[in-house]
Amino acid sequence: MGRQVTIAIDAMGGDIGPAVTVAGALDVWRINPDLVLIFVGDETAIRTELARLKMPANDRIRVRHTSQVVGMDESPSKALRSKRDSSLRVAIDLVRDDAADAIVSAGNTGALMVFSWMVLKMIPHIDRPAIITRMPTLSGWTYMLDLGANADCSEEHLYQFAVMGSALVQQAHGIDRPTVALLNIGSEEVKGIEKVKKAAQLLRQSDLNYVGYIEGNQIFSGHVNVVVCDGFVGNVSLKTSEGVAKLLGSFIKAAFSKSWYGKLAALISYPVLSRLRAQMDPREYNGATLVGLQGIVVKSHGGTDILGFANAVKVAVLEVEHALPKRIEDQIVAAMAGFNSDIKTNDHLDTEVTGS
Repeated sequence: MGRQVTIAIDAMGGDIGPAVTVAGALDVWRINPDLVLIFVGDETAIRTELARLKMPANDRIRVRHTSQVVGMDESPSKALRSKRDSSLRVAIDLVRDDAADAIVSAGNTGALMVFSWMVLKMIPHIDRPAIITRMPTLSGWTYMLDLGANADCSEEHLYQFAVMGSALVQQAHGIDRPTVALLNIGSEEVKGIEKVKKAAQLLRQSDLNYVGYIEGNQIFSGHVNVVVCDGFVGNVSLKTSEGVAKLLGSFIKAAFSKSWYGKLAALISYPVLSRLRAQMDPREYNGATLVGLQGIVVKSHGGTDILGFANAVKVAVLEVEHALPKRIEDQIVAAMAGFNSDIKTNDHLDTEVTGS
């Protein structure tokens, strides 16, 4: 790593809480000697988990006690009003106060977005944060946003998502001009709802490497680096792909278990099947970034396990090492400057956004 990186962990977030968040973060901590973890949440629960894992006192492991927890199905607006001492809010405050370089949470997506937007503020020219993560493809990875932060958004927001996605891929992976596509119901220009058509017009006028529309069955082809859509469509697409991966895994397991011949074939094929399972496992690419904020916020799937949460922490560490918010801001300011006179901004954030 080279320099100390401090990550605030929302220890109480997710469907399981400290049993996953503490153990997952520690798996990364053990292999990164410069990583400092601040576990935020109920101190008794956190220290009980640390003791269960036989983790001795260490100056690179800290605990910040909080008295509240944001429920996974809790209204973001309610949490905003009444949960200032929640593990989610305090972890974000640590990033704002430069006590931590990033936050990782498996908690309520809507509350995470609203708290982050209110506390950390947005990069200039960007109205709303968007959730972006990588998706496995035939030729590597593609990045997709928004995946649930904004259930409904305008063509201006879609344009901003495209700028942010392109900037992140360029900075994190060194791709000079990432290809960008809009997710649509067809590849023809006449297809799609009005906001998607208007977003396409904005993208054609921009300096981005916009290549047109992409359909759902092409997301995993590897033909583009960045796929852009609103949060409702993106979240449905993400959850559908995770479901299909589990379905295929079940089909393969059942097929090899039906007879002694199948079991023998499975034994012989084990190395290949193991690689295939890893490629299809959603835990392997768990960890989505709320891009557009003046701080690093990584969202883990609420139902993930230790392996999945560990991968989300790795995403946060990588983004800290690349100083992504500053690098993305530099590119966004340049990309958006010429469009300011044409693009209407909307600094109101609907606090009833997509849930966990």
